[in-house]
Amino acid sequence: MNNVEVRCYSGHTYAERPESFHWKGAEYQVTRIEESWKEPGGKCFQVSTGDNKRFRLCYNVANDKWSVTALVRS
Repeated sequence: MNNVEVRCYSGHTYAERPESFHWKGAEYQVTRIEESWKEPGGKCFQVSTGDNKRFRLCYNVANDKWSVTALVRS
């Protein structure tokens, strides 16, 4: 299971933008949202963190769950 806990800014709707997340025993601060898009049933964000790593965070509305994928810098 891809267990991730995301703290996000929520204004008019939930999960408008992620601010930080806890994954695999580490805490990551989102320093930049590189891209965001909507998918059927949710929304996704490609983010950079303070330690110069990149991740894809996706929120599934129906399941009320986040998923995370580590991305390799090219």
